[in-house]
Amino acid sequence: MKKIFFVITAFIFLINANAQDYKQLHFASVVCDTHNDIISTCIEKGYRFDSNLTGSTHSDLKRMFEAGVDAQVFSVWCDETEKQPYVFANREIDTLYAWIKRNPDSMMLVKNSGELAQAVKQHKLACMIGVEGGHMMEDDLNKLDSLYARGTRYMTLTWNNNTTWATSAKTEHDTMQHLAHKGLTDFGKEVVQHMNKIGMMVDLSHVGEQTFWDAIQTTKKPVLVSHSCVYKLCPAFRNLKDDQIKAIAKNGGVIQLNFYSGFLDSTFDAKEKAFEAIHKAEKDSLMKAGKQEFFADNFLFLKYADEVKNMRAPFHLLLDHLNYIVKLVGVDYVGLGSDFDGISFPPQQMDDVTSMPLITKALLERGYSKKDIQKILGGNFIRVLKANEVK
Repeated sequence: MKKIFFVITAFIFLINANAQDYKQLHFASVVCDTHNDIISTCIEKGYRFDSNLTGSTHSDLKRMFEAGVDAQVFSVWCDETEKQPYVFANREIDTLYAWIKRNPDSMMLVKNSGELAQAVKQHKLACMIGVEGGHMMEDDLNKLDSLYARGTRYMTLTWNNNTTWATSAKTEHDTMQHLAHKGLTDFGKEVVQHMNKIGMMVDLSHVGEQTFWDAIQTTKKPVLVSHSCVYKLCPAFRNLKDDQIKAIAKNGGVIQLNFYSGFLDSTFDAKEKAFEAIHKAEKDSLMKAGKQEFFADNFLFLKYADEVKNMRAPFHLLLDHLNYIVKLVGVDYVGLGSDFDGISFPPQQMDDVTSMPLITKALLERGYSKKDIQKILGGNFIRVLKANEVK
């Protein structure tokens, strides 16, 4: 009996020690998430980021600290129907500025790696800005400069819509490749060169394949892919094929993994289509009442949470995508770009931002070293941020 008791006690001690190890490692690391859509969600729903939004959103200020997130890139986004996208982008930046002004002891606007390190040292959330969609600069390099001056440090060349100078992955997919022009125009290449010049990271999430290759051949600095996954494991139009992953590694860039189940799980599309068919009438009614499609969908997902829970990808698939990139090109080219508050189907167990330490736990369980885990959690992104800075 004594031997059995000793074994059980030792086993419990080991479990507790391992739990403590992953938490210590996670909170000792610089954790960077390169994509979160909470600004758009707060504007749409009238929420305040610095209030308790548990149960309503994936994120709020208090939960960021509970999650051990040190640096958050806040997405500035509108879709192609916005008549004044540049004005709307500045409204969203104003919103982030207001949050920071109200919370100077816990939030700090960060424009470079040195300021990021300073925010971490002061135990403040390092707040960065990423513009999601080249249409928000309205074909005007002066407006791009203004967005940079306000703190924007990456811009996705497209969202799901084309710009006049770049084609998106969604457009290429939806039109079955029949486009008059694909990729970057001469002005599109000028945009990439200008981003290099001023120190703004070129983000290749959402872009079409030809746009991807044109940008890779044009840029002189490492690229960012702020929230995308692996096509081989889940053939979604937004995911990266093996030759693209290899090209990003050769360029010295980084792929920040998206948590959306539809980009992780190849069986998700069929489940989502079944859900849409069941609730089509209600969605149509919401859109007629003036809701944008994304927010109409999100309303239904919250209303029918039990159905949604069963559709979410198994947690291990997020790690499978990460492992795939590591095995293909190495540990230096992958990180985390959750897309929290821009997605309705995070993986199982990743219920909100406070679940982030589970990734560290899973990486330890899969045999990753502490050094490599710290690269994944934030080091790789910081490297690319530094490489894009103008000295």
